[in-house]
Amino acid sequence: MSTTTASKGVQFALLEGRLLAGDIDKAGFIAQATELGLPRADIADAADKFIAIAVNQAVRSADLRASYDYIVVGSGAAGSVVARRLAEKRDTRVLLLEAGGNDLHASILVTETWFYSQGGEFDWAFSAEPDAHVNQRSIAQAMGKALGGGTSINGMVWARGHQHDFDYWERAADDSAWGYRHVLDIYRRIEDWHGAPDPARRGSGGEVFVQPAPDAAPIASAFLAGAAGLGIPTFADQNGAMQEGPGGGAITNVRIRDGRRLNMPASYLYPVMDQDNLTVLRNAHVRRLTSDGDTITGVEFEWRGSIHSVAASAEVVLSAGAIQTPKLLMLSGIGDQAQLDRFGIPVLSALPGVGQNFQDHPIIGGGLWEAPGPLPTRNNAAEANLFTKSRPGLATPDLHLWQVEAPYLSEVTMQYASENVWSISPGLARPESRGFLRLKSANPYDAVEIHANMLGDARDLIALREGMRIAREIGNSEAMKPFVKREILPGPVEGEALDDLIRNGAMSMHHPTCTAKMGRDDMSVVDAKLRVYGVKNLRIADGSVMPRITTGNTQAPCVIIGERLAEILND
Repeated sequence: MSTTTASKGVQFALLEGRLLAGDIDKAGFIAQATELGLPRADIADAADKFIAIAVNQAVRSADLRASYDYIVVGSGAAGSVVARRLAEKRDTRVLLLEAGGNDLHASILVTETWFYSQGGEFDWAFSAEPDAHVNQRSIAQAMGKALGGGTSINGMVWARGHQHDFDYWERAADDSAWGYRHVLDIYRRIEDWHGAPDPARRGSGGEVFVQPAPDAAPIASAFLAGAAGLGIPTFADQNGAMQEGPGGGAITNVRIRDGRRLNMPASYLYPVMDQDNLTVLRNAHVRRLTSDGDTITGVEFEWRGSIHSVAASAEVVLSAGAIQTPKLLMLSGIGDQAQLDRFGIPVLSALPGVGQNFQDHPIIGGGLWEAPGPLPTRNNAAEANLFTKSRPGLATPDLHLWQVEAPYLSEVTMQYASENVWSISPGLARPESRGFLRLKSANPYDAVEIHANMLGDARDLIALREGMRIAREIGNSEAMKPFVKREILPGPVEGEALDDLIRNGAMSMHHPTCTAKMGRDDMSVVDAKLRVYGVKNLRIADGSVMPRITTGNTQAPCVIIGERLAEILND
């Protein structure tokens, strides 16, 4: 999609980006924004705001301090939240370090083609090690490399997680503040929900704009009708009551407004980036944490061709994600002693759980149908989804199926794609498989080894067989007939042939989590207050601290993690 055909929301955000970069002045901004037909008051306010941000951040970066109260590493779903909440205390000086660059680019902002950003310039483009469980394939692991982290390249889905997820977190942490009741209070406080009213569960007026995919394509409703025909209930809201029960389907909750992506900086960072107590550095690559004895004193990072060391008088918060956060811990001497000894890294805190317990959501690119004609994509092209159980005895839904208005396939199954095709892709919301991360070297620019072990536990393959069956029944249902010319995949395959299709079609939903888990056992890395065991002045706030992956997309629960840490630090 070209920028000239992009929505007004995208074009306006691109103008804001040009204003930040100094590529356009205020008069030019107002003139071009006026041509979009937007309210003049909104245009003028945006011009003043983004000019103030540009001036403030230029001043802050030109005169870096030797010390800040807090240093936050990573600007993703949790890091943006932590930096914002800390900066709201105007006497607190905050440094936010982001390894990626600017987020106001068309390839980030345009919603319908978000998947093209994965593997591109805004993705770290990590890959798991080849694994026999996925036919010796190396599964791509997308991680955002821009302001906003993963929220700048994800599918914009707002999936809160199931009630049972947070009840489990509460037990693991032995802290009721991680339980569903308190988490629900946070969700109500931060949300600006534009859907069916549900005051007991949904909030309004908060930072996080969320709505059901607007003007969803007819095929999305047909998918839900097909699911209903199998006895899977449908709901007006994918979150709320649906995430307190045995499952169901709904139009997808999305972080899209006026046709543009809303990443977390849009909601949390940009509103405060004109404050003189917040410094945001892009393209700042953190190499390691600095320490004195068992106290973390700050960070060492590369920025603008030079190595800088900056101190944190209060604390450092790692929010670099479930792949990069364990790497930084290990490079700084926090991790399994045998791994650290292997590369001659002095041990600061021997924590064998660092990099262990890796969890991710597999999704299978193995359900494909041809439509009678072109099928335009809308919103995030995945406007309907459902949760259900692979077997009746489960307490919580373990399957997560998506209707996708495009071919959503692996590099192997993509050979079956042709014109006018769409997908139903079954995913596993509660995988049993566990992987791990390892350092390749002590070089901070080397990626870690990712041993994802996807489908390594036989129970995951059994569950996904059922997911494929459900996908096929919905795709060939009476409700879907107007959108079906023929079924391409999976077809009537069973046994080893079906297992082979699942292994060849397996992809990551790009939800790596749990590699520095919160808990009280010997493999835990942080406590209930997100303090790293064995050191002082270091906390973690990102998906790595999850004791177990949540049921559904992980963006919203990572925001909760950021909000919880903000509550802890601001007590």
